[in-house]
Amino acid sequence: MTALITLSHGSRHPRAKEGIRALTEAAASQLGVEWADAHLEFDTPTLADAARELARAGHREAVVVPLLFTRAFHAKVDVPEAVRLAGEHMRVVLAEPLGTGEDIADVLASRVPADASRVVLYPVGTSNEEQAKRYEALAGAVEKHTARPTVVVAATRGGTDALQELAPFHLLPLFVTHGTLLDSAYRALPKGCTASEPLTTALAGVVAHRYLQKEKAHVQA
Repeated sequence: MTALITLSHGSRHPRAKEGIRALTEAAASQLGVEWADAHLEFDTPTLADAARELARAGHREAVVVPLLFTRAFHAKVDVPEAVRLAGEHMRVVLAEPLGTGEDIADVLASRVPADASRVVLYPVGTSNEEQAKRYEALAGAVEKHTARPTVVVAATRGGTDALQELAPFHLLPLFVTHGTLLDSAYRALPKGCTASEPLTTALAGVVAHRYLQKEKAHVQA
């Protein structure tokens, strides 16, 4: 059976990797396949190292699911290069990233408390105008699902200062796992505001779906 490898951005946060591993294991459990986690920077293993270890264990192929919400520099440059290097050890097939589609909106909306008066969608942020518009579209989808006004505040575009002007609200992180930027937002929450945890295992179904989509396309090809 084709193995699953998730590929995260990576983080210096001490709990970031545990969240990625929990997500990957949960998705692999749904699929009934072996798994490995990999990271672009800050954490180990790299994608090439993860592929090498799976190959040593007897696996010949893996589907890589990038744990990225945007299609910016990392998705366009870093991920393809990591896949190229991993391909020296086994056949590696690249799936679609998490993105900001309807399935992500569903996951996010399910985490909004019924008594929330306003929602702040809190992504890391991007300098890419097209991707910033995708965040806004995602916020619109969450608002449609929850019937709660939803705005975007990016950690790197306004961040904690912008949060102070919006209270009361529920903070809805668009973070796969724990991160230093998210910790800063938690610490800066105004009185009376609430917050969700990072998404981690709530994304297991999305990751499993990305895997199955790519495996099906690969078999048909």
